[in-house]
Amino acid sequence: MRALVTGAAGFIGFHLSQRLLARGDEVIGLDNLNDYYAVTLKQDRLAHLNNKPGFSFHQLDLADRPGMAQLFATQRFDVVVNMAAQPGVRYSLKNPHAYIDSNLVGFTNVLEGCRQSQVKHLVFASSSSVYGANTKMPFSVHDNVAHPVSLYGATKKANELMAHTYSHLFGLPTTGLRFFTVYGPWGRPDMAAFLFTKAILSGQPLDVFDYGKMQRDFTYIDDIVEGVVRVIDKIPSPNSTWSGNTPDPATSKAPYKIYNIGNNQPVELMRFIEVLSDCLGIKASKNMLPPQPGDLPVTYADVDDLVKDVGFKPSTPIEVGIKNFVWWYRAYYNV
Repeated sequence: MRALVTGAAGFIGFHLSQRLLARGDEVIGLDNLNDYYAVTLKQDRLAHLNNKPGFSFHQLDLADRPGMAQLFATQRFDVVVNMAAQPGVRYSLKNPHAYIDSNLVGFTNVLEGCRQSQVKHLVFASSSSVYGANTKMPFSVHDNVAHPVSLYGATKKANELMAHTYSHLFGLPTTGLRFFTVYGPWGRPDMAAFLFTKAILSGQPLDVFDYGKMQRDFTYIDDIVEGVVRVIDKIPSPNSTWSGNTPDPATSKAPYKIYNIGNNQPVELMRFIEVLSDCLGIKASKNMLPPQPGDLPVTYADVDDLVKDVGFKPSTPIEVGIKNFVWWYRAYYNV
């Protein structure tokens, strides 16, 4: 299989590219190498990929319309996996235009490229942030998600709507994946595991929002990648029982499907910090703070559809995942 992986120098895109290469697929990686976080980390991920046969790289921004059109016009892809995006709930309060450029304009260019070159399957990253103001737990792909509470979540929901439109109008098979708080080796420096580890090792207090009471469905990177790979190989079919009278948000009469990929076991932030402190062997001091605007109090994934359709359920406990992350962090930063 010949796969285009956007965001290949990013956290999930890097791990996914490694996995696809390991099973013999050809991977064309795309990334703009922006400075949202340390470019050196992205370059180091790329260095690992560039050493592997079957990988090639294009430095390109999704929002570059002529560049994206040329890429799709000159290359043939069996599948496109869109992992590139402007991430982060809190940063969307400071720089909203970055989310419009990457997550909306850029995703439109991906959709058009797939349509024009007749890609067989587009798999794209969505987010648990789309659940917004929903309080019914666990979060189900079959529930309405019309009330996002951050611009980031709104752009991810928009991606799902845009993809469905292309599935409906042009028969493009599309699958959206709602990821739940991904962590692990080579992770993003703006995420909890990274931020807390850096603070603990430097003797700084942790900024603990929502007074540590928030719960997250922390999902280990290997589980995320396993879910993505299985979904890549399952091209969605139209749901013959879909009805406009009782519309199911997760399926369609078009070849379109939405899945959650989460650990199906929310963990309180204070427990996450406790495990991390144990793995580091250092007690953490904490700066307890109120909730941040746009943050969800709890995320909890219903993964029944993922289990039913591709036979996989994420299961790595945080005790294992955090230990692996700490080992990588100490080795990478030589601390």
